[in-house]
Amino acid sequence: MKKLILSAAILLGGLSMQAGNVAVTSSMVQSVNIQDEYKEVDAVPAAIKTALDEAYPGVKLDKAYVNEKKEYKIEITVRGEKSTVYTDATGKILKK
Repeated sequence: MKKLILSAAILLGGLSMQAGNVAVTSSMVQSVNIQDEYKEVDAVPAAIKTALDEAYPGVKLDKAYVNEKKEYKIEITVRGEKSTVYTDATGKILKK
């Protein structure tokens, strides 16, 4: 009787151990950094400060950058949320 139970356990154990296919997925993340040639500046023109104050009440300027076309990339904080705004030298907000 012991041999019969042992044989059945071995047989059932052997049937349950089948090789399974493992699907291997590889994901590749490719990032492209576009050099926009902005250089950090200490101060921005008053027109930009005025335009930002009107567009975003309670704005705080964190950092400012300028490129050769006199376009400004300005990192701001409004009500605890950080954001980036692009403007020209006259304070007109650009879409980027």
